[in-house]
Amino acid sequence: QVQLVESGGGWGQAGGSLRLSCAASEQTFQFYDIGWFRQAPGEERELVATLKWNGDSAYYTPSVQGRFTISRDNAENTMSLQMNSLKTEDSAVYYCAAVYGVGYEPLRLNIREFKYWGQGTQVTVSS
Repeated sequence: QVQLVESGGGWGQAGGSLRLSCAASEQTFQFYDIGWFRQAPGEERELVATLKWNGDSAYYTPSVQGRFTISRDNAENTMSLQMNSLKTEDSAVYYCAAVYGVGYEPLRLNIREFKYWGQGTQVTVSS
């Protein structure tokens, strides 16, 4: 059972930056596909970004393309989401997620594909 613990988030201003991090309990976390999701009040949880375990490919939802960057530090068993040029519509609860990735080639684009989840962290962007 992989445990994911999020940190970061909080308040940000439009045009500013925030960084989210997620620490994994699994020592073989380097072999896991990772993703960040977000859920605004009254909305469904949506995919923000995803990255293959080997770093070969990544996906960003169009609304964050060019502003957000998903990354990982395999030595520290952590993953991050750097959020730049924040917009008020980025306000949501953000979740990190992971699933074992070796042997599965496609990018993970479906929320149901992710097995392990962080507890969520609130991001609020003010204008």
